[in-house]
Amino acid sequence: MIPAHDMRDRLIVGLDVPTLGEAEKVVRDLDGVVSFYKIGYQLAFAGGLDFARELASGGTRVFLDMKLLDIDNTVAKGVENIVRMGMTMLTLHAYPKTMRAAVEAARGSDLTLLAVTVLTSMDENDVVEAGYEYDPHTLVLRRAEQALHAGMGGIVCSAHEAAAVRKIVGPDLALVTPGIRPPGADHGDQKRVVTPRDAIRNGSSHLVVARPIVGAVDRRAAAQAILDDMRSA
Repeated sequence: MIPAHDMRDRLIVGLDVPTLGEAEKVVRDLDGVVSFYKIGYQLAFAGGLDFARELASGGTRVFLDMKLLDIDNTVAKGVENIVRMGMTMLTLHAYPKTMRAAVEAARGSDLTLLAVTVLTSMDENDVVEAGYEYDPHTLVLRRAEQALHAGMGGIVCSAHEAAAVRKIVGPDLALVTPGIRPPGADHGDQKRVVTPRDAIRNGSSHLVVARPIVGAVDRRAAAQAILDDMRSA
């Protein structure tokens, strides 16, 4: 698990913006306040992978949110190259075979592999519609146990399940929580959200926050307010 004693090491800002120029501006705006960023599909397909390498080479930590899922060999080869990029975290879907292939490919590196359990944009109706026989909570716990046995470095789940997941995986795995919203903020397309303070209290080790910071008029102040809320836990 990545050391996370200082709350600044535990706040990950999602660079969920459409262009590289906007991402660079977010990083400039947050210089000295934030040192950990998430890059997902939107930015990755707009030059974000090269930007991820650039950030990592300068000592900034990068969470590459690719949610990999494919045949074992394809996943393994992808993970090997992501290790070479110097990434800090990488997501993949919590399918047992996929996780085992990724763990073997990343063995000996500093890359923390994160198992995506159930997306925070999904509620029980969504899970049923997708064909699963479990409710979201049960499915999250089942996948967390499988991730632990596969040797993964952490779990991605809602803070609503964080306390229960922590009981399963123990104190050492990273527990990364998206769907974080400051008190009074709009939920957007997230359905299972919590405040930063409650997420930390529930056992999350890292919080992913995008719109409440990136979309703020004063990004530094927004990030600082979230850090303060985390520290209050």
